Amino acid sequence: MDHAAASKEEQQQQHQQPPHTLMSLISTNPVLDSQAEKLDHWKEAEMEPGATTTCSSVVADEPSRCCRSPSTTDDLAATTPAPAAAADPVSSSSPSTMKPDSQETAGLAENTANPTSTLVASAVMPSACFEVDKFSIGYTPVDIRGRPLLDLSKTGGWRAAFFIFGNETAERMAFYGILVNLIFYLYYEMHINFPSTSTLVTNVIGTASLTPLLGAFVADAYLGRYYTIGIFSMIYLVGLILLTLTSVLAGTRPSNSGCGIITLYLGFCAPASTRQMAFLYVSLYTIALGSGGIRPCVSSFGADQFDMEDPKEKLHLARFFNGFYFMITLGILLSLTLVVYVSDYVSWGWGFGTLAIAMGVANIIFFMGTPVYRHRLPSGSPLTRLAQVLVASTRKRKVQVPSDESLLHEVHDKESAIVGSRKLHHVNDLRFLDKAAVETEEDKISGTPVTAWRLCTVTQVEEMKALLRVIPIWATSIVLNTVFVQILNFGAQQAMNMDRRLWGFNVPAASVPVVSAMFILLFIPLYDCLLVPFIGQYTRNPRGISYLQRTGVGLFASILAAVAAALVERKRRQVSWETRTAGDPLLTVPFSAWWLIIPFFLTGFAEVFASIGQLEFFYDQAPDGMRSMGTAFFAATSGLGAYLGSFLITVTSKITGKHGKSPWVNNVISIGHIDYYFWLLAVLSSINFIAFLYFVHIYRYKVEFESTMRSSLVKALVSNGNKK
Repeated sequence: MDHAAASKEEQQQQHQQPPHTLMSLISTNPVLDSQAEKLDHWKEAEMEPGATTTCSSVVADEPSRCCRSPSTTDDLAATTPAPAAAADPVSSSSPSTMKPDSQETAGLAENTANPTSTLVASAVMPSACFEVDKFSIGYTPVDIRGRPLLDLSKTGGWRAAFFIFGNETAERMAFYGILVNLIFYLYYEMHINFPSTSTLVTNVIGTASLTPLLGAFVADAYLGRYYTIGIFSMIYLVGLILLTLTSVLAGTRPSNSGCGIITLYLGFCAPASTRQMAFLYVSLYTIALGSGGIRPCVSSFGADQFDMEDPKEKLHLARFFNGFYFMITLGILLSLTLVVYVSDYVSWGWGFGTLAIAMGVANIIFFMGTPVYRHRLPSGSPLTRLAQVLVASTRKRKVQVPSDESLLHEVHDKESAIVGSRKLHHVNDLRFLDKAAVETEEDKISGTPVTAWRLCTVTQVEEMKALLRVIPIWATSIVLNTVFVQILNFGAQQAMNMDRRLWGFNVPAASVPVVSAMFILLFIPLYDCLLVPFIGQYTRNPRGISYLQRTGVGLFASILAAVAAALVERKRRQVSWETRTAGDPLLTVPFSAWWLIIPFFLTGFAEVFASIGQLEFFYDQAPDGMRSMGTAFFAATSGLGAYLGSFLITVTSKITGKHGKSPWVNNVISIGHIDYYFWLLAVLSSINFIAFLYFVHIYRYKVEFESTMRSSLVKALVSNGNKK
């Protein structure tokens, strides 16, 4: 882990420019200063003399004109030389033909016929607007209309993050509130037997773990994170309302007339009709779809509120992710306490209705923050870009990659060939993919512009490499989530026939795992305020430890959690047999359920380190144009971890249940050997941890260029406002 952290530090020292804030990015380049004085007036074609027109909207994908008073100086064109490149950003000039002095400023000149341009209104002078190539905006924060933000002091930061926190808290509260109660609701109200309810719940969870990939794709490619969150939040709310209706309207569920505990157990209660089941499916899968647009985008959109090129704001990112996970855990805590209580002691309608109300309020709060949000331009389909790299490198499989990386193809008259993205440095691994960026003689003599299906930029190739490099580390998080899910799920089952008395109150078994969430809520502030500064004194890292070191600590803690769970279950089972309470699940084993605090504490400790570390890691290492996809990978591991747990239970039950023996996982918990299953998880976690250490050792962090045209863009807009 130390090797990977040192590697990233060395690469950043080699490539990173001195830090700066946005307003300090205004260039003092004498070339820009001299040219800014040369142009006194700007006139647009077809504009009548003396006319005064203002533009306030963005036309991002059509040729457009922006008109203003002819007395206004066109500083955007004045401060930047015209580009010598072709209109196609992928086929623009090679490194050998681009002069260094012009690399930062080329491409910002007036181009009224450019279909990739956007009208940008000056924050200093609202009556003026400019036509700016979207490829030159790069990762610069923009407003909701896609216009670069000049004054960041009034947007983003914690003021925006707090609006975003509420949305994720309500979503997690709703999701886990449904997850905890759904099996019992399906059994008691919809009259579905337990095996079928388990299958249905697993399918819903699985769908909810895969839909984030869809939501992330839509956000990164087309809509942007803000609109994706807004649209899918409304879909989520509709699903919650439909689910609430199933528990309120008599026609949406079967009749309970003559249905008692015994008749329900024997399967004699009236089953749900096809129409009732269809209504239920629509509500549940609507919720799963809505979750897919929220989970991968909320954390990324929140992180977007902090400028990664401002060293002061970048320091807040670590605290943001800690706070974000704190709010996730708070939502889970509310679902395990408030929602469980309302559902058990009031009604199912109020239980699900509480979730719908919370989601509705969260949506209102999210939209209230619209004026202060910072946005990033969507980058187009990442899947297309990845496919282009594979196709281009395969076509050129016989081409030799030059030893001089500067000979590889890259654009220099744009911020990047990818909208909303900065360039990535070339990294010497996965060299086969570099063939996609080799410009052959055939490419040079071609009569038409070379497409990205034949010639890709270095940045596009490095996007593919960055994705491939994180996959092994991502895979190790699947086993981690299996441990989390299994310890909490079996913990609830263990608690059902244990002594759950606490200060005279008998705690519901479903609420016992809430101890883990409480530990997380307590430990995150302690980690952020005390542990990070203390460790930072020795590591010289403002985060205390690196992302992967933090993840490694969590993985090791998950091994200890599995071992602790095995030891507690061994003792519980021993007591049950000694007291003759093992064979009857209705009898209480005289063994305190609060011994489960030990594995729950270790699980919470592991989550604080591993889960938050992974969330930061996937966001940081994802290319600019794939941030949502990075966090979608993180979200997918929870569902895949649950699937792996189900697979392990199925396999162990078949193997250990042969020849009439009782399987490890048994309906009557004391008859089985769940302690053996926990030992299996501990062994798998140990192997997983060793694999993680190896992958971290060979991992190479991606290194991004800082924005090369952001300073020129800001200077042009501010200079224009001053002259006005």
